[in-house]
Amino acid sequence: MSDSASALDFERLAHLKATIEADIAAHRYFGAVIAVARHGRLGLSEAIGCGDEAGKLPLTERSVFSLFSLTKAFTNVLAFRAIELGQFALTTRVSEVIPEFRGGPRERVTFFHLLTHTSGLPPVWIPKPGMYIDRLDEIIEAICDNIHSIAPPGERVHYSPLVHHALMGEAVRRCDPKGRSYRELLQDEVLTPLGMNDTSIGLRRDLAARHVFPDFRGKPPQEHLGRSNLGPQGAFKEEHAEMPWVGGVSTVPDLFRFAEMLRQGGTLDGRRILSPAVLKLATRNWTADKPNELYKGIAINHGWEPYPAYLGLGFGLAGDRVCPNLFGTLTSPGTFGNYGSGSTLFWVDPELDMTFVCLTAGVMQAAPNIERFQRLSDIAASAAL
Repeated sequence: MSDSASALDFERLAHLKATIEADIAAHRYFGAVIAVARHGRLGLSEAIGCGDEAGKLPLTERSVFSLFSLTKAFTNVLAFRAIELGQFALTTRVSEVIPEFRGGPRERVTFFHLLTHTSGLPPVWIPKPGMYIDRLDEIIEAICDNIHSIAPPGERVHYSPLVHHALMGEAVRRCDPKGRSYRELLQDEVLTPLGMNDTSIGLRRDLAARHVFPDFRGKPPQEHLGRSNLGPQGAFKEEHAEMPWVGGVSTVPDLFRFAEMLRQGGTLDGRRILSPAVLKLATRNWTADKPNELYKGIAINHGWEPYPAYLGLGFGLAGDRVCPNLFGTLTSPGTFGNYGSGSTLFWVDPELDMTFVCLTAGVMQAAPNIERFQRLSDIAASAAL
């Protein structure tokens, strides 16, 4: 059975839902909200399972999730916008916009290096041990004081959990002629035009009751401290947290609108956010066959052969090699998107004209999460007729 407008096999999409239900029953994670569409027409839109281990918080399509590093997709878009407006260029040195970043090899780092994770800066989760991370100005000061190059720019691919997108968030703020904060810029230039009413940087007060607080299932990573001292992961509860690398919250319907804007070349409902030109550039593989050093370690520890990073400008890509991939192995090589630590993912397949968004509760470890999303993505891609 299929839908002629979406050209999706509903039986295969039902299998995708059943697979998630089986994962939840096997206690791999607690729940998921998922949307799969083709040609802009939804074939699957479901909330499955719960937001907590006890099963007391059923998920709905309006459930609000911490996005973790999927937040970087928003910062990418603001950086692309700044480039389109001539506020800085891909070839601009970061130190030209943030003079405190001068000194040593890092002075040669450009915005191209930040977007392709080839800066030569260390892949740190925090620039100073024990610090609060919810204020961007303090993070930038700590980066400039403490984070120095470990390799020449352009030599290696080191995924940056924090530094690159913190710097870009600060750069777009400093270049804004209206003097807006990162949060205000994102709201005015992306969220409001796209009608993403349930998305914010920091946990907006009116969204708190629907928020699925991250549960690392007994294996918490580094702390994410906020100045209200709400616990080891308290930054994710801070209303005014401004973290361009990890601080976003959103729903599947909102992220679907964001992904659809990208699928349609930068436009949604007649509102242009980006140009096709910048998206064409951003969705090319700029890291060739170089491995992502962070995921090289994960691959080796999990018994996999290291594989290419496949990074565009800020986006991950499916690439043309069969290897572990969050976007699956059945999607086209040009498939692009972003993900967040063990729980959140969206991708757009330009060749299949397909959009996939999935936000989950119960944060998984890196390798099992890659396997999980590869499997779900392959099932979704197989539904295309």
